[in-house]
Amino acid sequence: MDSRRSRRASAIGPAYACQCKQALTQYANRRISADLARRGFLIGMGASMLSAVLPELSFAQQPGAAAPAPMQPVTFTNFRLFDGKSGALQDGMYLVVDGNRISQLRRGAPGATVGQRVIDCGGKVMMPGLIDMHWHALLAALPIATIMQSDFSFVYLAAGAEAQRTLLRGFTTIRDVGGPAFALKQAIDSGMLSGPRIYPSGAMITTTGGHGDFRLLTDVPRTSGQISAVERTGAAAIADSADEVRLRVREQFMQGATQIKIVGCGGVSTPRSPLDMLTFTEPQLKAAVETASDWGTYVLVHAYTPESVKRAVAAGAQCIEHGHLIDERSAEIIAKNGTWLSTQPFTSEEDVAPMAPSSREKFLEVTAGTDTMYKLARKHGLKVAFGTDLLFSQALTQRQGTMLGHMTRWYPPAEVLKMATGINGQLLALAGERNPYPHKLGVLEEGAYADLLIVAGDPLEDMTLLASPDQNLLMVMKDGRIFKDTIKA
Repeated sequence: MDSRRSRRASAIGPAYACQCKQALTQYANRRISADLARRGFLIGMGASMLSAVLPELSFAQQPGAAAPAPMQPVTFTNFRLFDGKSGALQDGMYLVVDGNRISQLRRGAPGATVGQRVIDCGGKVMMPGLIDMHWHALLAALPIATIMQSDFSFVYLAAGAEAQRTLLRGFTTIRDVGGPAFALKQAIDSGMLSGPRIYPSGAMITTTGGHGDFRLLTDVPRTSGQISAVERTGAAAIADSADEVRLRVREQFMQGATQIKIVGCGGVSTPRSPLDMLTFTEPQLKAAVETASDWGTYVLVHAYTPESVKRAVAAGAQCIEHGHLIDERSAEIIAKNGTWLSTQPFTSEEDVAPMAPSSREKFLEVTAGTDTMYKLARKHGLKVAFGTDLLFSQALTQRQGTMLGHMTRWYPPAEVLKMATGINGQLLALAGERNPYPHKLGVLEEGAYADLLIVAGDPLEDMTLLASPDQNLLMVMKDGRIFKDTIKA
């Protein structure tokens, strides 16, 4: 299987959003991904032009940042290791990066280092690159008003710049659960742009009136064969039967999705979808799960409420997204079935961009459930993944590390760091045959991808260090390439 995965190591794919703003999102997503097929050539040219300009300009704006150089073996010495698996730091180790993977991680002193760069880490902490399981690469940093007024190509340029900032915050991998990220992923994978690895989900698949159905009332009723403007963007896909679900799921895989996102209940941002509504029936959800299994991967279900969670688990979904309103019984069902809970530590309105009153009311309901959700997750030993779902504000995206710090309200720092590295890597691996990155992520061990950070201070003692990456991340390496290096300074 490893050889089959290696042959597909360059696979690429798409995506869309969850905590979006209300009706304006319809137009925003239309502008972001309009005419993807027709304008694919122009996007490719834009990415090529960007590769000639952005690395020079953007890296120059980052103190200590260095444009990727040709890879040579690198030996790291004199560091304290957090490997993404153990809850304690390890001393007396050395690590060798050869190509894009870790070739040696052993105790003692390294052997001959002729032809290698040797980096003395000065006793600083080395840890794996962080992973955000709920990110929207194209929708994260631009305000809705800017998206509405901007040319399509500007949105991609802005997304490329934000991808670099995401990487320099220490997030070397993201699972994109919504947004037209095809071209961005391709540009990053090919080395045109710097940014995190992207696991795209494709269009979020919903029902008529479900979360993600941002159609105007003038678009209703839907006639046979009619495709709405929001669907043409690739941001969402509406399905109202099991056969339509199979069709929409297969369309996402045609475009390169690594997993599928299905909407199981209402959402915060969609104006006409209350949180307590249910979308797909259990047989319809099973159609998605079975089709994803046929493609060798899994389904994640957007579900806040106990009813939507129980229905998703009964249908065989392997991952629940959000889950903030779960109760004792639904938590027991998640635990019994070994289902993942991929969620976000929303604690206040500081964690979200300003929104319309109706959406704000729903967001406050979600936030009110956060504490109970995490307490139930700990009580029942749920497999919990970490994500942020930060949208529509460059200032807000800078809170990725702050959101990670929120987790210490419920988990010890070592458990939080394992969640945002090795544990998240385990969930990414569920992509199976559709996994574009077949080696291990989120851990530092021999054979794993060389994604690592050098931190000024001990994040196992002080998680706030990661909330200030400009000051506290001395090195960022992804795929064996150094994107930031201020160790000497």
